[in-house]
Amino acid sequence: MKVENITSNNGNKIANQFVITDDNGNEFFQSYNSMIVKKQYTNDFANCINDDQGLKIYLDQKYWNYSNTTGKYRNIFLNETITETKKKIKSGEYILTDLNK
Repeated sequence: MKVENITSNNGNKIANQFVITDDNGNEFFQSYNSMIVKKQYTNDFANCINDDQGLKIYLDQKYWNYSNTTGKYRNIFLNETITETKKKIKSGEYILTDLNK
């Protein structure tokens, strides 16, 4: 398992905002003590480029949009805007679940 501070658009490491990579290559975004996003890779997707098959995105149903700070770094982690994230939730592409059990 690997834990790193998320990096801002300016290249600075941000305190209390973490990207965690597990031994299977799945990635997580954690803000303070709350898990916000899980990127689950299947079919050796972590080694593929420009292929979104085999990737499932899970957002914590309670904390995914908890604050402006959480949202700012969630957007960086997902590389998209809040509008895009909301569309993907509505379409079922992103799954809301409890990531903080």
